Amino acid sequence: MKFALIDGVRRVPAPGLFGTCPIYAHPMVAKCGKIRVHHWAHQGSPTCDPWWENESEWHRTWKGHFPEEWQEVIHEAEQGEKHIADVKTGREWVIEFQRSPIKPEERHSREAFYKKLIWVVDGTRRKTDAARFSKALSSGSTVTGFPAMRRIVADGCALLREWSSSASRVFFDFGEGGRIWWLLSKGAGKPVYVMPFPSAQFISNHLGQTNEFDELEKLAEGLAANTERLLAQSRSAPLPQFQAYRNPRRRRL
Repeated sequence: MKFALIDGVRRVPAPGLFGTCPIYAHPMVAKCGKIRVHHWAHQGSPTCDPWWENESEWHRTWKGHFPEEWQEVIHEAEQGEKHIADVKTGREWVIEFQRSPIKPEERHSREAFYKKLIWVVDGTRRKTDAARFSKALSSGSTVTGFPAMRRIVADGCALLREWSSSASRVFFDFGEGGRIWWLLSKGAGKPVYVMPFPSAQFISNHLGQTNEFDELEKLAEGLAANTERLLAQSRSAPLPQFQAYRNPRRRRL
């Protein structure tokens, strides 16, 4: 964890510091070694949040784009269940930066718990994911009316197969710096639609008061539905009938 409480104040880890867990007040110790990213660890007990994953520099870099008061926010349901959101924006969107493997059951549980959830998934964790995504992208087709959007089949890309059943917004980060990829109009076992999205715009849209995601998502889903409808019509259309050619000059003997 990036923050623990010391005398009721959130503090980042530093050598020799001791604090308490912000959820259940368990004792925590600052871990400031040379290998792993500096973090707070629970003393003598496992993490208080079973959904929490060990953080990397990738996590910290993404979280660092947002105000500290938005980072590691405790989200409590009406029934009393508590979890720590990576980022919770001013418009109540929860952004989870996911690097480690996650089972579908846990993913669905998080989506049901947070309601307004956005995933940013590290596409570099497995060595083959970026290459397979690129191959699926190159074999896909553009969408009329939205050239940046592509229709692709997810069968050959494990990353797309794993996340195509998500009910939340999903973005893939392949370490390209200036852009991430938005997984649009998805569905398990169906072709998926993706489009590049500027990383800076993703951040600024959440920091500001504008919200371009809703309009883009609505547009993309409409175009995807229309594309699938046209493809279905073309597949069901009867094939033209051709009559056998007869040479009018040929006489029967």
